[in-house]
Amino acid sequence: MIRFLLERPIAVLMSFLALLVFSGIVLRLLPISLLPPIDVPQIVVKVTYPNASPESIEQNVLQQVREGLITLNGLEEMESKAGSEIGTVRLTFDYGTRMELAYIEVNEKIDRLTNSLPKDLPRPEVIRINTSDIPVARVQVIPKANSDAVEVSLLTENVLKKRIEQLPGVSLVDINGKRERIISVQPDLEALAALRMTQQNLIEAVQAGNAELPGISVKDGQFRYFLRLATRVDTPEDIAALPVRSPNGTIVPLGRVAQVRYETQEMLGYHLFGMEEGLVITVHKQASAKMNELIPELKKSLDYFREDYPQVEFALTQDQSNLLNAAISNLGTSLLFGGIFAFAVLFLFIKDFRIPLIMGISLPTSLLISFLVFYFFNISISIISLSGLALGIGMLIDNAIIVLDNITRKRESGLPLFEACVQGANEVMGALVSSVLTTLAVFVPLVFLSGISGALFYDQAVAVAAILSVSLLVAFVLLPLLYWLIFRVGKRDSSKGEPLLFQRVLGVYERGFEWIFLRKKVALISFLILIPVGLGLGWVLETTGLPELEKTDATLEIDWNEPISASQNRDRMLQLISGLETFAQAEADVGVRQFLLFDGDNSIQKSLLYLLFSSETEKDQQLEILRTQIGKEYPLATFILGDAPNAFDQLFSSSMPYYEVRWKDLTQKKPIPASQMKPWLEDFPEKNWVPGPGLQEESSVIFSLLSDKLALYQIPVENVQDQLSKLFGVFTITDIRRFGEVTPIRLRENQGRFEDLLRNTRVYASDSTSYLLGEFVDYRYADQYKYVTADRGGIYQSLEMRAENPDKNRKAYLDWGISKNLGVDVKGQYFKDLENVRQLIAILGISVLLLYFILAAQFESFVQPLIVVFTLPLGIGGAFLILLLTGSTLNVMSAIGLVVMLGIMVNDAILKIDTINRLKVQFSLEKGLSGSRLLEAVLHEAGKIRLKPILMTSITTILALIPIIFSSGLGADLQRPLVYAVIGGLTIGTFTALYFVPLMYWFLEVTVGKKEKL
Repeated sequence: MIRFLLERPIAVLMSFLALLVFSGIVLRLLPISLLPPIDVPQIVVKVTYPNASPESIEQNVLQQVREGLITLNGLEEMESKAGSEIGTVRLTFDYGTRMELAYIEVNEKIDRLTNSLPKDLPRPEVIRINTSDIPVARVQVIPKANSDAVEVSLLTENVLKKRIEQLPGVSLVDINGKRERIISVQPDLEALAALRMTQQNLIEAVQAGNAELPGISVKDGQFRYFLRLATRVDTPEDIAALPVRSPNGTIVPLGRVAQVRYETQEMLGYHLFGMEEGLVITVHKQASAKMNELIPELKKSLDYFREDYPQVEFALTQDQSNLLNAAISNLGTSLLFGGIFAFAVLFLFIKDFRIPLIMGISLPTSLLISFLVFYFFNISISIISLSGLALGIGMLIDNAIIVLDNITRKRESGLPLFEACVQGANEVMGALVSSVLTTLAVFVPLVFLSGISGALFYDQAVAVAAILSVSLLVAFVLLPLLYWLIFRVGKRDSSKGEPLLFQRVLGVYERGFEWIFLRKKVALISFLILIPVGLGLGWVLETTGLPELEKTDATLEIDWNEPISASQNRDRMLQLISGLETFAQAEADVGVRQFLLFDGDNSIQKSLLYLLFSSETEKDQQLEILRTQIGKEYPLATFILGDAPNAFDQLFSSSMPYYEVRWKDLTQKKPIPASQMKPWLEDFPEKNWVPGPGLQEESSVIFSLLSDKLALYQIPVENVQDQLSKLFGVFTITDIRRFGEVTPIRLRENQGRFEDLLRNTRVYASDSTSYLLGEFVDYRYADQYKYVTADRGGIYQSLEMRAENPDKNRKAYLDWGISKNLGVDVKGQYFKDLENVRQLIAILGISVLLLYFILAAQFESFVQPLIVVFTLPLGIGGAFLILLLTGSTLNVMSAIGLVVMLGIMVNDAILKIDTINRLKVQFSLEKGLSGSRLLEAVLHEAGKIRLKPILMTSITTILALIPIIFSSGLGADLQRPLVYAVIGGLTIGTFTALYFVPLMYWFLEVTVGKKEKL
C-alpha cells in the first residue's frame, strides 16, 4: 500500500491539501464551548404560592404534582421540597433518556393537573437542566446617584436584555434584582368610619373604574364597532377621582378616604455589586455558538451601553471563557514547545536539518485534519475535547519520530531512498497500529461510565481516536512521501556514524545492559518488587476530583435561620462586605432570586455572596475575617464558605447529601411532630449528624380563630379570613394593562407590628356592626418545620451523616426505625460513588483484556503480551512517586496524565518486542545462532536499534511539558498534575523499556517460551 501511494506523489499531496482545505473550513464552523452540550437528565418543577406555608404547599400542590408525574417514562428518582411560598419537585431520569421529549411530557402532565391545583396558583414552571444553562458571563447594571431604580429596571428588561439577546450565539438572558412599580391604595380608616364606609367600598369602586368590555361590539348601519369603556383608569390621579358610595348614599371622591400613589413593590430579594444595589444580567450561550467570539461581542455591546445610557454603570464579571482560553493556550503551548524541543532533540540525535522540517509540516497537518473527525461526530471544541487532543499530541510526535528514525536507519544501511521510505514505514506499521489500538483499548471503554462522566469521556475519546487515527495516516503516507521528496532533491550526507551525543548515550546504555544481564535474576526480582511498592504509593496519595487550582475567588452561602425581611438580609450582607479589609470585587444575590433558570431554594432568609481577591493569600486572610464575623454576630446562621465553583464544579456538583438516613411514618402520611421527634433522635445510633431539610425548624406565628366568639357575634368566618389576607397578605385590587406593561393596583394597609394591627383593625358582622379583629383571633409563637420533604413514596424526614464510615451502622439505623414503627432507608452520593468505583474497576478490567487480546494478535503469542502488561505498573509507580514528592493529588488531570504516559510506554514496549522478534528470525538465518547466544545477541542488538527512538520520544515529551511546571495561572494549575504524572511515568518507563523489557523477554523465553512452542 505504501509503495502504491509513494508512486503517485502528486495525487497524495493533492489529497492532503484538499483535506487541509476542508479542515480549515470545518474549523470555522465548529462550535467553541467551555463544556460539551450535555443533557443532564434532570427536570425541576418550581411552584410559587404566595402567602402559603410549607404544609399547605405540600398538601395542596406538590402531592398532586408528584402523583401526576410518577408515570413519566424513564423516571429514576423524584424528590420534592416545600418551603414558605416556594416548592420544587426535582425529577431525575435514567441516563440516555431523550430529555427534549421528557420536557414536553412533563409540561403536558402539568397542563392536565391545572384544574386540580388551587385556582389562585400561578402555573408551575418547568426548568430543564443543561450544561448550556451555566452562564458564560454576568453583566452588572448599577444605577448612578439620583437615578430611578424602577426606570433602570425597565431599561434593563425592555432594552438591554433585548439588545444582548440579539448578539449572535446568545440563547437566553436572565435578570435578577428587578424593581417593579405599583399603585398603592392606602385607606384612611378614620375617614371611612366617619362615612360608615368599608374597605370593600373602596375595592369595588376601583374595580368598577377599571372594568373592560372584552369582545362586545355594536352595529351602526353597515358598520360594526367594538366597545371600549372610556372610564378606565391609568394614573393615581384617575383612581383618586373615582366616586365611592357609602351605604347611606353619600358619594365622595376616592382621594378623600384613601391615599393613592405610585410605589415600588416590596422587594423579596436584592442584587448587590460591591456596596451598591443594582441588577445583574446572566448571559447564556447557544450550544452551537463560539464562546471566544461571543464574549468579545458582549464586551463591545457594554461599551455601546456606557455611551448610550450614561445614567447607569456597567461591568462584566465571572467570565467563564477564561477556563476555555486557558485550555486553548495550553494546547498552543504544548504544540509550540513540543515542536521546538522535538526539533532540538532531532538535531542532537540525527545529523540532518531536513528531519525537523518534515516534523514541522506533519504535526500541524495531523492536528488540523483531526477537526474533520470532530465535525462528522458532532463534537464541539471544548476543554474536554481539547484535553483529548493534548493526549494524542504526545503519541503523534512519537509515531513521527519512530517512522522517520526507521527510514533513516534503512537508508544508512545502504537501501536506495525510495526503498528505504517503503521498507522503513512498512517495518513499523504493525507495531504502531497495535500501539494506537492498545492506547484506545485503555481509554475508550471509559465512555461506558454511566452519567455525566461517560458523556464527557465520549468527547475526549473521539478526540483521542481522531488524532491517533490521523497520526497513523500521516505517519504511513505523508511522512514517507515528504522524506522521499525532500531528500531526493538535496545531497546525501557523506559523513558516517552517529552524532557524538548519541554515541556517549549508547556507551552508557551498553554498560548498563552488560551490568544488568550479568545479574539477570537479581535485577528481575528487583524490578518485580518495585511493582507492588509503586502501586502501593497510590494508597498514600490524596484523591480529589479536580486539581487544587489557585483560585482567587470565593463564595459564601448563608442562611440566617431567623425570620428577617429581605431588606434586613440586604443590610446584613452590606455589613459583612464592609467588614472586609480589602477585595477586588464583590456581588451578592440576596433573598428570593428572580432568575428563570434558578432551581435552588428561593428563600428570603438566604443569600449568596461572591468575592474576588487579588491573590490567594489575601483571600485566605479575608475569609477568616468573614468567618469570625459571622460566628460572633450571627450565631444562629448556617453557612458554607469556600472556593467559588467553576463550570466543572457546577456540572458535577450534586444536591444529594453524601449519606442520608431517611424515615417515613408508617401510620400517617405527615411529618412526625418535633416534640415527638427530639426524644427519638437522642436514641439514634450515630451521634455525628446534622438534621436534614425535613427536620430544620424556624420561628413562626400561628393564628387561631375563636369560633365561639365568631358564632356569638354572628361574624362569618370568611369575613375574618378576608380581612387577615388584606391585612397581612398581598391583595391586588386590579391591574392596569397597557401593551404588555402591567401595573398592579394594590391595597396597602398600615405597616406596624401585627399585634397592633389586630388591635386596631375592625371586622364587620352580618348586620354591619364592626368589632376589633383582635377579639376573634388568638396567636402564639412556635417553632415549625422549615421544609416538608417527600419522594415518590411520600413524606420523609432525614439525618445527614458526618461520620468517616457512615455505612457501618446501617443495620443499627434500620433497627432504630423498626423500634419506632418507621420505614427507614439510606440514600446519598456515597452509594453513587461506590457504583462509579465498581463500574470503573470493571471497565479497566475490560481495557486490560482488550489490550492483551490486541497484543496477542500482534505478537502471535500468549506470553509476550504479559511483558507489556508488567511494564504498566512500573510506569504508574513512577507517576505516583513524582505526584507524592510534588505534593499533588490523584485527580482527573493526573489520571489523564497516566493514560498519556501509559500510551507512550506501551508504544515503546511494543516496538522493542516487535524488533526482538524480527531480529530472532534474521539472526538465526544470517548468523546461524541459536539458544541463549541467539537470545542475548538479539536482545542486545534490539536495544541498540530502539535506543534512539525511545530516548527521543521520551525526552521530547518530557521537555515539551516542563515549561508548564514553571508557568502560572489557571491553565497551568489545571495541567500541572498531568505533567507530573507523565514526567514521573516516562522517567521510570524509559528505564523500563530499555532494561526491564529485555529481562522479562529473556525470563519468559527461558521459562515459558519453550513450552509454548508447538
